[in-house]
Amino acid sequence: MRYSSQVKPISYLKANAAGVLRQLADQREPMVITQNGEAKAVIQDVASWEETQETLALLKILALGNQEIEAGKVRPLAHVAARLRAQHKAE
Repeated sequence: MRYSSQVKPISYLKANAAGVLRQLADQREPMVITQNGEAKAVIQDVASWEETQETLALLKILALGNQEIEAGKVRPLAHVAARLRAQHKAE
């Protein structure tokens, strides 16, 4: 993805807001908004943002799992499976 084609000044966003929103939804690429020549914000369509949030949540779960492994908070699969079977039978 080339961000250089997706850099626009804030004045462009103000003048073309509806078109920018259509472009974001169609192309599913973020747009960098500049103010006084400096990058100030990144905007993206909602679907892409939701996918990013889901990805970040999964990465956080993996990181927490790795921390638990490093801390020795693990159990053999056979023990966990046996406990789950016992709980299922009790229901």
